[in-house]
This record gives sequence, structure tokens and C-alpha cells, in this order.
Amino acid sequence: MTTPALVDESTLPDERWDDPARGTIRFRTLISAPGTDTSAIVCGVAMMAEGDSFMLHSHPDPEVYYGLEGEGEVLIDGVPHRLAPGVALYIPGGAVHGVPMAAAALKWFYTFAADRFSDIHYHFPHET
Repeated sequence: MTTPALVDESTLPDERWDDPARGTIRFRTLISAPGTDTSAIVCGVAMMAEGDSFMLHSHPDPEVYYGLEGEGEVLIDGVPHRLAPGVALYIPGGAVHGVPMAAAALKWFYTFAADRFSDIHYHFPHET
């Protein structure tokens, strides 16, 4: 059985990919087992400074981005989509997406229907 969870983003450390070829994006995982006693949802906040990258990738799970700060373009299957405060993007499972280069600082909320972040199987083309 899961319980309600309260997480203060400001108390969490920035996370990064182990492989810098995946990008220089930073993120903070807010809700994800086993860090929280939750199931069926993973969410967090992604942050990019001007010049940062989040290389094109895919995963079987659909994802939602919701813009919090700044403005930028997210490529989804080769098509640019504007991300800005108040804008939500639905990214279908299997779609190739990312932010190859942030033109300005950008921050967004992301969520998946999964129990834990480690359940999301990322595929980066350079890793094949």
C-alpha cells in the first residue's frame, strides 16, 4: 500500500546522466519509488541552462512535459514544439525527442506512468 508523499524540490540534489553524451541537462526526481512510497507515477523537474543539451532519445513509455520557466523548442520525431510556462506537451511512447541545444534557460515538469524512474528504458542512438 502506498501513502501520500510530500516532496520539497528545493531539498533535492541535482541529478545528471552518468554519460555526458546523453546531454548536460539536470533534473530532480520528485516522485519515484523507492525514494517515495508511491506507485504508478514518476515525476520530476528538468532544468537546462543556455547552451545545455538533452540529446535525442526515445523510451517505450509516453511522457508529458509542462513548461515552468523560460522558453525553448523540444524536437518530437523531427518536429519542433514550443515549450514555455503553461504549455503542456504529450510525447507518445517510442517518439524520438529531446532538446539538442537550449537557446535560453528552460525548466519543465515531466511525468511518466511508471512505478520508478529506473523503469523508464531510455534509448539514445549513440548507445546502439
